[in-house]
Amino acid sequence: MLDSIQIKNFAIIDSLQLDFEPGMSALTGETGAGKSILLDAIKLVAGDRAETETIRSGQARAEISVCFNLADCSSAANWLLANDMDADGECVIRRVLSDSGRSRAFINGHNATLIQLRELCQQLIDIHGQHEHQSLQKPSVQRGLLDAYLAQPQLLDEVKQKYVLYRELENRYEQAQSGSQEREQRIDLLGLYCEELNQLSFAPAAFVNLQNENRRLSNAENLTEKTGIVLGRLSGDENLDLQSTLSLSAQDLGELLVDDDRLSASHELLTAASIQVQEAVVELRQYRDTLELDDGRLDAVNDEIANIQNLARKHRVEVSELAAVSDELKRELEQLSGSAFDLDAIQIDLQKALDDYRFSAGELSLKRQQTAELLSEQITTVMQQLGMEGGHFRIEVTPDQSPGSHGNDAISYQVSANPGQPAKSLARVASGGELSRISLAIQVIMSESSHIPTLIFDEVDSGVGGGVAHIVGKKLRLLGNERQVLCVTH
Repeated sequence: MLDSIQIKNFAIIDSLQLDFEPGMSALTGETGAGKSILLDAIKLVAGDRAETETIRSGQARAEISVCFNLADCSSAANWLLANDMDADGECVIRRVLSDSGRSRAFINGHNATLIQLRELCQQLIDIHGQHEHQSLQKPSVQRGLLDAYLAQPQLLDEVKQKYVLYRELENRYEQAQSGSQEREQRIDLLGLYCEELNQLSFAPAAFVNLQNENRRLSNAENLTEKTGIVLGRLSGDENLDLQSTLSLSAQDLGELLVDDDRLSASHELLTAASIQVQEAVVELRQYRDTLELDDGRLDAVNDEIANIQNLARKHRVEVSELAAVSDELKRELEQLSGSAFDLDAIQIDLQKALDDYRFSAGELSLKRQQTAELLSEQITTVMQQLGMEGGHFRIEVTPDQSPGSHGNDAISYQVSANPGQPAKSLARVASGGELSRISLAIQVIMSESSHIPTLIFDEVDSGVGGGVAHIVGKKLRLLGNERQVLCVTH
């Protein structure tokens, strides 16, 4: 449950700390007293988007911290443990807003994302907003409420996954069926692309070798001339070249070692230098002998480099990415040419996927119909307690519609506000006040069936008064016997 909340520099609030108790609590006050600000602060720690306008005027940042006791919420405790944020039965969520537009979130001192805040707080808080009765007319909301009461997440996920597979196969079948000519044209084009790529050495190492060969052939004359000059300096004249000088110097020092062995280090260095120069001379002569002034080969290398670069531009990639492009085109060619476009084989897989989907969707539809009857009776009872004595509520589940990711049911909330009148679509017959009370009835029933420890009701008393308001209060008070209930009054 929610233990406490601390707020600093948020909206009109300078500094505030509130401690909460189990059971039902009411936040009352005149318009402008700050009740909605408190609710906005809780929504922020639950993962709502932050706005810089909510920072108190003249302040650089706002901070909101809430503390939860997890004694009655094992699912949240398990989530914290799985995400390495466990703190021995306690959960502290902190949100910091900056006037720069940035915000930071922390769970038990660990950095957290908005997605993590939402995942965690969905297990801790259930907020019933003052405008929920308006969204109640949307088919997607009606289906979502029924499925939430159904409490079959695995079955819903199974239906969704089977629908995705069915749609993938259906798209593949349609593509294979209607696009055979386009497919043949694509196969021809891919064949040309692959042939072009196979004729060139565009692998990164091969392209680097081509570039190196291009530089060598382009500068062969200069390389021959300069290596000849270096060889002349190293071994061109027995009296003046470096090789002879090093050899004679090492020989002279060797003779002096008899008189002073401290020259041994210098002698060893000169001897080693003489050997290295000899090896360098041999390497340079071999290198010079391999140099060729081959204009024909230079032209061929230039052409190949230009072709590779043109091919890279053609496919709008870097040369280093051509290998990946080649692999991708080959895979696509194999797929288009292979059994993946066998119409008969695809049709068999498609029918099997549709049968699997219909089986799971049928199971979901049956459970929805059973749950709809129970939920309709419970909502009708609460409606009548809330001043709609002759009212009747019915959730109609109509199967055999087109397949969808949520099943193949059309779900419609229908209501009869007066005795003897047939039930009609909620959007057509319910007035604003009636819709508000029907929404409250649904919220009470849904809250009773959930396992979320803290329930927050925002202005559920709007549009009701007298005896009905008394009944609303009793309902919420009874709910507070089982859960922590916070009511923000109108």
